[in-house]
Amino acid sequence: MSMRVLVTGASRGIGRAICLRLASQGATVAACASAHADELMAVVDEAARLGGRLVPLMGDLSDPATPARLVEQAIVSLGGLDAVVSNAGVSRPASLVHLELADWDYLLAVNARAPWLLAKAAYPALRASRGSFVSVASMSGVQPYPGMGAYSPSKAAVLMLVRTLAQEWAADGIRVNAVSPGLIHTALTARIYADPETKAAREALIPMHRIGAPDHDIAGLVAFLTGPDAGYLTGQNILADGGLMDAVHGLIAGRPATER
Repeated sequence: MSMRVLVTGASRGIGRAICLRLASQGATVAACASAHADELMAVVDEAARLGGRLVPLMGDLSDPATPARLVEQAIVSLGGLDAVVSNAGVSRPASLVHLELADWDYLLAVNARAPWLLAKAAYPALRASRGSFVSVASMSGVQPYPGMGAYSPSKAAVLMLVRTLAQEWAADGIRVNAVSPGLIHTALTARIYADPETKAAREALIPMHRIGAPDHDIAGLVAFLTGPDAGYLTGQNILADGGLMDAVHGLIAGRPATER
């Protein structure tokens, strides 16, 4: 039987790439999106050309009733669940001192509360299949991103949610892990990378000197974590940032020369 997976944020970027990678590997995917229904259907069609099957589902994850409804619809459509990939995320830039309460609540609802509610609703099905839960977090959950409002706090919450669920669910045979992308070229960041100077400046900061791609650099990691080769991994966060987070000391001016 093919793997049965629910993926949120499926219409664009990383979510789209995850759906297509899983579909190409024979998985049946409940592909969920809160908007861009036309783009979601395009992903469904592309998956079909790859020989996979995607079931499109729509729902606003800022509504606390949505996660359980999506899980229920996925279970009915797929006949169960072997994995859930909580990928959907939002950002509303602002300094914390100027951030509106409504924006804080919205980011925490979509980025942190929705993964918890997805996991909670999916628990019986994942326990039955001894499946896995994967959350797409961010390097901004590992290091602060000033000026991005509640984004870093919300992603840090996701990483601790993953570690806590991993401990609570280990005895049930459910693995829980995270992937934290660094600078990735998606539909949301395309405008930034359309500026050659900005793109070059960002690439210069990354030790691997390139911006990540959803399909080549992230989707495979998620597919790995949902699959049998990651069967002894739980509570882990894979930081996929081209070495950026560990590069800070190399950026400090006036470092002493190596003694010989």
